[in-house]
Order: sequence, then structure tokens, then C-alpha cells
Amino acid sequence: MNSTQANKFIMALLGTVFVVMTTGLLADALFYSPAPEKPGYEIVVAEGGASGDAGAAKKEEVSIVTLLQTADPERGAAVFKLCQACHTSEKGGANKIGPHLYDVVNRPAASVADFSYSAAMKEFGAAGNTWDYENLNKFLASPKGLVKGTAMGFAGVKKDNDRASLIAYLRSLSDNPAPLPTADAAPADAPAAEGEEKPAEAAPANAAPADAAPAPAETAPAAPAAPEGEKPAEPAPETQEQAPTQAN
Repeated sequence: MNSTQANKFIMALLGTVFVVMTTGLLADALFYSPAPEKPGYEIVVAEGGASGDAGAAKKEEVSIVTLLQTADPERGAAVFKLCQACHTSEKGGANKIGPHLYDVVNRPAASVADFSYSAAMKEFGAAGNTWDYENLNKFLASPKGLVKGTAMGFAGVKKDNDRASLIAYLRSLSDNPAPLPTADAAPADAPAAEGEEKPAEAAPANAAPADAAPAPAETAPAAPAAPEGEKPAEPAPETQEQAPTQAN
């Protein structure tokens, strides 16, 4: 091998190394991706345990009995537009994807004869459940939450006032609307409202009043009065001395 051939091999080797290094530098420049200073999805674990966080985040539920006291059926008619794709509301209306909803309040679950219910809904009805106000409220809030496995794919009405107004509208779809539930009476031991005095507890009948004066102590009966003209006898001293013995 002469020097010319050796130079060719050396030049080819150096050229190959140059191409490889240049390609690596260009790739690094083109696909450079710096690490972010702050992660885009930082997961922060709050202290205090999962049970405490769940209790704080859980929304306080309001009774449907309370909500119905101020429910607006006209507003409920507007909310019912969400249901019209699957249900009819008029008397004698046909079943669609879901059964008709005329006279649905207090109707036994899965009781429309010409509608094919899911197995889960049939089981719910066989257990004796009816569409009373409580069940309607829970089902309209989360259908699958009340009847697991139901074929109803509705996500639910999340706002309490909208849901109560919808139930009030469904109640009006009847020749003889079901009576509205009355507000629950406050329990006897419920705390008094702010600014309201708590009624005093009645004292037992056989208890003596606290400020009653104690009964006077028994006193000896008074001595009888002396006859007129006679001197009353002097009271005996508290300590009677022993009389001296008479001398013989």
C-alpha cells in the first residue's frame, strides 16, 4: 500500500467521523427540549387525610321537602326540555326511548305496561319502589347513582332548584296531582334560633319553689293565762339549782 492509498483511507475515515458528529449536533439542535422550570401538572397532596378532605368537599344536601316549598313549575317546564328527546309529557303520550312521564309522581317504578325496561329498573320496581319525591330527586340528580345498571344515559340535573322545579312540573302532569309534602317540624330538642329565648322548663309539681321560705320551727304551746287578780307564776330558771337539805 503506497502513501496515496493510506491518505485516501485516512481522509475517508475523517470524513465519516465529521459527518456523524455533524449529524449528531444538528439532531440535538433540532430536537432540543429543555426541562420546564415548573411542571405543568403539579399534584399537590393536601394534609389531613382523604376522609377529612372528602367531608369538607362534600356539599351539604338540602331536603327535597324544603326545596319544593319554593319550587316553580314554570321553570320546571323549561328544564323539562332536557327530557323531551326521550320522554313525552302529555296524557296518553307515546313511549319513546324512555316511558311517558304523565302522572309519574308516586307511580310504581317500572310499571308502564307497554315499555321494555332494563333489568336493573325491573329489579328496582320489584323491590316495591315508587317514584315518590325522594326517589325522583335522587334519580334526577344521578340516575345511575340510584339505580345501578339503568339504561338511562342522562347525566342528571345538578342544580337543586332546577331539579325541584322539574319535580314540581312533573307533579302538575296529572288529573289529580299528588299533594306536596309539608315541611318537617323542628325537633323538640332543637337549639333556639339566634335572638330567640329558649322557653324555661316547667318545674315538677312536687318540687318546692327555690325561694320559698323555710317552714317555721315548732314552738312549745303557750302557757295558759293566769286568772284575773292572781299574779302569774314566774318562769322557772333555765338551770334549777338543787334545793338544800333541811337540817334536823
